[in-house]
Amino acid sequence: DVQLQASGGGLVKPGGSLRLSCVASGLRLGDSAIGWFRQAPGKEREGVACVDKYVGKTYYVNSVKGRFNISRDNAKNTVYLEMNSLKPADTAVYYCAADPNMYGSRHLCQYGMDYMGKGTLVTVSS
Repeated sequence: DVQLQASGGGLVKPGGSLRLSCVASGLRLGDSAIGWFRQAPGKEREGVACVDKYVGKTYYVNSVKGRFNISRDNAKNTVYLEMNSLKPADTAVYYCAADPNMYGSRHLCQYGMDYMGKGTLVTVSS
């Protein structure tokens, strides 16, 4: 049974930083595509950052390029999302995701992944 548990959300002021973590069980993240998605109130879910399975190519949605960084620690079976220069528009519930298939990173961010965990709320407000 695959489980993904995200943590690290909270309230941060505009311009601040947060690091989200996601621990996986039942799945080796080192053998999977990984990603982070978010859903803001009243909006559809969007893929924020995704890394494909083998090549390791990373896709970021335009609104976070240069500010967010996705990484993983295979030894800890954990994926991270470092978020800098946060804006009120980044306020959302953030979900980590994983997929064992060989789709490209942009495809995964656009169409979703097989496994997605419970989210963690990020609120950017002064």
